[in-house]
Amino acid sequence: MKRRTAIAAAMALCTLAPAWATEWPAKPITLVIPFPAGGSTDAVGRLLAQRLGERLGQAVVVDNRAGAGGNLGTEIVAKAAPDGYTLALSTSGPLANNKFLYKSLPFDPAKLAPVAAVGEIPILIAAHPGVKAANLKEFVEQARARPGKLSVAHPGNGTMGHLAVELVKSQARIDTLNVPYKGDTPAITDVLGGNVDALSLPLTAVVSHVQAGKLKGLAVTSRQRFAGLPEVPTALEQGIDVDATVWFAVVGPAGLPAAVVERLNKEINAILATPEARAKLAQFGANPLGGTAQQLAQLMSTDSAKWKKVIATAGITLD
Repeated sequence: MKRRTAIAAAMALCTLAPAWATEWPAKPITLVIPFPAGGSTDAVGRLLAQRLGERLGQAVVVDNRAGAGGNLGTEIVAKAAPDGYTLALSTSGPLANNKFLYKSLPFDPAKLAPVAAVGEIPILIAAHPGVKAANLKEFVEQARARPGKLSVAHPGNGTMGHLAVELVKSQARIDTLNVPYKGDTPAITDVLGGNVDALSLPLTAVVSHVQAGKLKGLAVTSRQRFAGLPEVPTALEQGIDVDATVWFAVVGPAGLPAAVVERLNKEINAILATPEARAKLAQFGANPLGGTAQQLAQLMSTDSAKWKKVIATAGITLD
């Protein structure tokens, strides 16, 4: 009798699991974007939400929760119920390096459920036309000859522009003068004016100035060249082991059901394969990523280890 009861219970569970997976989603999904409306992550997130809603048959509602470098919105998702109805389109800051920049983080990024990487924005290292270096390799050679003399602007302590500079300095064993700014625009203004030699900013912010010939592109810090600047080589091509990008990805709370992760990953990859999504990403200087949830987990782990070392060596803190 007991055996028949156990078998019946097991069979019931087997029938319930597929039914639950089939029923999801049964109501609207919230996609938290931990940054203000109007930015590149927000724009990509809204396109993703719209197309995901169409493919899933339920509305995907964007909820902007900015604050603390993306930590606030990501924390909301980390503490949400793992039922597939609260997700985040977060970035490499909250998901990989912020835990080493802030004294405390109210959630553990490693415990989030990776769903799918969406895209990455490389850092563009560019110089004033008066700087006598055609590329990053030549800039590094000049920096070695004049330690501490060449200046490099970045958009603020702990930003990827800043971390990329520190990684270049570490890998190339050079000493440059860091000049932090509060954002991209003042950094660009001072380099355009010749007050600072070079800059390290997300490609989105500075690509138009390089395309117009107002600044000289020295390197992009992704593993592949950016299609909008095909003549600018990567740092890796120049023998400098620097891979530094602002990437963004969809994640959920720990315990997100595997069936939900699989469905979301499938749909997100399908969206990223469309010309519309690729054009939107290119508009913001981003390369599409995609791939499996396991690949995103590996990216989060690899970047965490890399930036932990860079941040510790440079002594960067945000508290």
